[in-house]
Amino acid sequence: MANIKSAKKRVLVSAKRAERNKSIKSSVKTAIKKVEAAVEASDKAAATAALAEANVVIHKAAGKGIMHKNNAARKVSRLTKAVNALA
Repeated sequence: MANIKSAKKRVLVSAKRAERNKSIKSSVKTAIKKVEAAVEASDKAAATAALAEANVVIHKAAGKGIMHKNNAARKVSRLTKAVNALA
């Protein structure tokens, strides 16, 4: 570990942020999987509800800088397209 006080602090802060980022990335993946599972089951109502939740989670992650805004938009677009394809 570092000897300088500010370097020690940076190590601790970056570890804390990495944990937070990992948690948020995991929740994004879970939300996406829920939408994909509902689409796979051809359940329009569940897919629509899961899409609304996933939309919020993905855009929050993009707003916090954990994922790029274009990446978030692409994920939401693909999920929306899949849900809209259900008849």
